[in-house]
Amino acid sequence: MKLIKIFLIAVSLLSGTVLYSQQDATYNFLKLEVDARSAALAGTFTTITNDVNAIFYNPASISTIEKKQASVGFFKYLLDINSGNAAYTQKIKDYGYFGAGLRFINYGEFEKYDENFNNLGTTSASDIALNLTYSNIYETAIHYGVSLKFIYSSIDEFKSTGVALDLGFLYNLPADKFTVGASLLNLGTQLSTYNGVRENLPIEFKIGVSKQLEHLPLLFNVGFSNLALESDNFFDRFKTFTLGGEFTLNEYVDLRVGYNNLQRQDLKTGNTAGLGGFSAGIGFNYEQKYLLDYSFNSMGKIGSTHRFNLRFILE
Repeated sequence: MKLIKIFLIAVSLLSGTVLYSQQDATYNFLKLEVDARSAALAGTFTTITNDVNAIFYNPASISTIEKKQASVGFFKYLLDINSGNAAYTQKIKDYGYFGAGLRFINYGEFEKYDENFNNLGTTSASDIALNLTYSNIYETAIHYGVSLKFIYSSIDEFKSTGVALDLGFLYNLPADKFTVGASLLNLGTQLSTYNGVRENLPIEFKIGVSKQLEHLPLLFNVGFSNLALESDNFFDRFKTFTLGGEFTLNEYVDLRVGYNNLQRQDLKTGNTAGLGGFSAGIGFNYEQKYLLDYSFNSMGKIGSTHRFNLRFILE
């Protein structure tokens, strides 16, 4: 009962300030999965512990880091779209846990035309976001955190900047191998607009549960995302569920699979979506210091995406 009460209080605090986000928000790159491990698990990362890249999903997670960690990654999206990410976190004495996360995406070059279809050469577009994060622990099991996020976007000669907060909560029971959590992401505003029109940020409210099974080397994750989107039916919001499983084969190799129900529905062409919404990946652990992660995400008939990440456990 205590766990249920704590979780409901945290959810109420996180969601109570949310005005339902609009479908036509800007900076939608913030809704993409970031690193390889989280993408392989279909984004069920709200309750992941001891992983520096969880900083992008729940700022409370960095206070579960056992040692200093750093990560760099590369994301090959569709066409010529490429992205990268980097993160770092550590504990500083008794002040708490501090971290930073950076993600960027480059959309490549495009032919540029005026309203009369005259070729004006080429142009490009890119996005970048920087998180500065603080987290700490209350009474051993309760983790809380906040990120200050700075956003910059460029489309041809048009620029836009924004600022946002990420808020997070975790209730972590290592002895029971159980974690429950919630996060409210991208709560903020534009500081400057592209062309004088102010747009909403893509607010996301997520909840999740993780459980390490007793007699099987499987970490099972369940998550619900996009809970801040307005819906005529309250229970329709819970159709945006994600599932993730991480199988530990041995001390060196982890296999991962994931399923994103909303993405699968969005990727349907006719009556089929192929493998759309499904993901898989693998992680290699060398001497408990270097962790190489890879993920494959199917987008049905559109194609697939690939991510690589290298994490470093620092003494």
